[in-house]
Amino acid sequence: MKGEALTRSLEEKMLRKDLPDFAPGDTVRVHQILRQADRERIQVFEGVVIRKRGGGTSATFTVRKISHHGIGVEKTFPLHSPLIAKIEVVRRGKVRRARLYYLRERKGKAARIEEKK
Repeated sequence: MKGEALTRSLEEKMLRKDLPDFAPGDTVRVHQILRQADRERIQVFEGVVIRKRGGGTSATFTVRKISHHGIGVEKTFPLHSPLIAKIEVVRRGKVRRARLYYLRERKGKAARIEEKK
């Protein structure tokens, strides 16, 4: 019983409190810290959140964007990672699903998501 309480208290300390409220369908800008040899830089990845999963320190979210030449790129980020500098919500999407995997088959205007009013 003591071990469980200790684990829970450690997890609570590791949870980030500065995260914005976002959901699948929202377009977000994730600022990720990259360490290259002896220096650090921030890389920005902007795209649509296609899923959120898990809870506590193991929670993750997946962001999909269309890169150059129309190639889809997906990245899964740990929600409470110290390597995420910040998450900005660019626009809120109006969707009726929790998992937006159908966007993988869609291209161009068919892959658009309506904005919440």
